[in-house]
Amino acid sequence: MQQQRLCRMTVLNRTVTWRLAALWILTLASSSTVLAQSGEPPQPSDSTSTGKQVFHFLAGAAIAFGAHETGHVIADLAYGEKPGLKKVDFHGIPFFAITHRSGRAANEEFVISSAGFWVQHSVNEILLSKRPQLKSEQAPLTKGVFAFNVLASVAYSGAALARTGPDERDTRGMAVSSRLDERWIGALVLTPALLDAWRYYHPDAKWAAWSSRGVKIGMVVMVAR
Repeated sequence: MQQQRLCRMTVLNRTVTWRLAALWILTLASSSTVLAQSGEPPQPSDSTSTGKQVFHFLAGAAIAFGAHETGHVIADLAYGEKPGLKKVDFHGIPFFAITHRSGRAANEEFVISSAGFWVQHSVNEILLSKRPQLKSEQAPLTKGVFAFNVLASVAYSGAALARTGPDERDTRGMAVSSRLDERWIGALVLTPALLDAWRYYHPDAKWAAWSSRGVKIGMVVMVAR
């Protein structure tokens, strides 16, 4: 009887997690579509506008950073966790991490750890699908969002491949909860980032688009591990 009850709880837990993942993707797709379709004020091309363009680019990066961290917060709240902040450092560089209590089910931990990447992947996918010629546009704010998403994934994957950095890093949480070597997680995070960068410069590369989408979907499917 006890074993049957545990089995039912496991099935229910996985069902809830899958529904959360589906809702998450739909929500991000909707918000990303708004970003992809929203116009930016025309950017003057003369040199005096360089400072303004840099400001807009950095603002876009800040928005993307906030979206990544908000992803973790929403995932925490969805599982009834109270997210907190913890001061960490990366080889002497001070930073912070959004934390939660340990001991959650493996698939829940995977969702929480992956949430930031899910945000990045969803936003980039919508941007590259709705605005394939983004590279040719005068859109520093949107380009800042895209650049952060790609570069953050590259940075995370580098830390994962080297297995270095604070214990709270996302890739380590994903590796522990999925029972995989963190270097595999690093490769999974790096692949769509490189493919999306390729798509940015080569918008007609259908193979890169579908390969990137396949890896992103595969990372969500890993919730079932």
